[in-house]
Amino acid sequence: MSSEWINLVYLVAAGLFILALKGLARPATAVRGNALAACGMLLAVVVTLLDRQIASFGVILAGLVAGSGLGAILAVRIAMTAMPQLVALFNGFGGGASVLVAGAALVETAGSGQAVGLDVIIATVASGLVGAVTFSGSLVAFGKLQELIPGRSVLLPGQKTLAGGLALVALALGHTVWLAPGSPVAYGTLVAVALILGVVTVLPVGGADMPVVIALLNAYSGLAASATGFVLDNSLLIIAGALVGASGLILTQIMCRAMNRSLAAVLFGGAVGGAKAAEEDVYGGKVKSASAEEVAMLLKGARRVVIVPGYGLAVAQAQHAVAELSERLGELGAEVDFAIHPVAGRMPGHMNVLLAEANVPYERLREMDDVNPLFAETDVAIVIGANDVVNPLARTDPTSPIAGMPILDVDKARTVVVIKRSLSPGFAGVANPLFAGPNTLMLFGDGKAAVLELIGALKAA
Repeated sequence: MSSEWINLVYLVAAGLFILALKGLARPATAVRGNALAACGMLLAVVVTLLDRQIASFGVILAGLVAGSGLGAILAVRIAMTAMPQLVALFNGFGGGASVLVAGAALVETAGSGQAVGLDVIIATVASGLVGAVTFSGSLVAFGKLQELIPGRSVLLPGQKTLAGGLALVALALGHTVWLAPGSPVAYGTLVAVALILGVVTVLPVGGADMPVVIALLNAYSGLAASATGFVLDNSLLIIAGALVGASGLILTQIMCRAMNRSLAAVLFGGAVGGAKAAEEDVYGGKVKSASAEEVAMLLKGARRVVIVPGYGLAVAQAQHAVAELSERLGELGAEVDFAIHPVAGRMPGHMNVLLAEANVPYERLREMDDVNPLFAETDVAIVIGANDVVNPLARTDPTSPIAGMPILDVDKARTVVVIKRSLSPGFAGVANPLFAGPNTLMLFGDGKAAVLELIGALKAA
């Protein structure tokens, strides 16, 4: 295949990637965007294998069978609640692949006696450094999300100094790679230090900040792939990696803004400081619990209902029950919307994915800025498993650990129904005065069981 045809196919694939990103920007077109990206990647893989003759077709077929089989198993067995963990692993695998490919290409080129340009060495060092940080950092993120290691912030002694020192050592080792480009030891030492740096960087991040870290690691995996593209002189890999890196960094910025925190504070600040009021002072004698029947009577007369999903909904796997509840309320004449906070859940778009699985219409999903003005006109706001993202202390208490964090203004609704197992705090570790508000009713219980009980009460009323 001539280079002209190869570049033409690469150009088509790059165009499909760009269209895919545009489609993924909106829930209504996300499926189409994902399909376009898959088509673009298929074109890129096929033309690359036909041109480069990297391995025998027997080896390629074996890899396809093994990879496809593993992918099919994951697709069937991974629950939607575990999707953040899977995304973290995907980010890590991408970074690890970049490390191996870039390193192998450099050693092979230098070992063949060819001169290795400074640009290729810089790209290889960048790929090894960023890719290794992505790989080990993603494994730590996976461990936190899977609760294999503590999900809280784990601050090491001299955290910032240690991270900065490791980064400087890694850069110094990059100079060693330049002096001995054909030495696997030089590159391997660089990668080893970068792996430690990835662990040190992600360990201090608490569970509440995981959406930011996952977005950032996604950006890292794209940047590592782009650097590997320079090593291989593959224009499509450069473009695709740059697109992933840029979109990931933009998403990271959006997540930080949604939490009113800087990226440096997320990565190096550990847990957010601030005063924490005792739960007894916040809740003592003020919490009003209700039964499903009482809430059902309240909902029967509601004209506007806003449902606020949180991570508790994901844990309870209540998305299908919530979708059924919204349909039932619609049959009773209520206008139902879903309020989606940018950092609800454990990854960007977590709630959108869960509700899409339950076939909730896209037009019912309202972003925070769109839905907040509607709460004052809302008869009932139903909060399911959310905590910090609806805590009014973010607006009212400048000493609170979540002060300034943009929240969903559910406390402004005429009545708030909170479905939750207990009064336990969210990841910020602070009591939520919403639960003791004069217009709040607590429906204690498992999210799915409580919603199904509520649906039964609506049908019986």
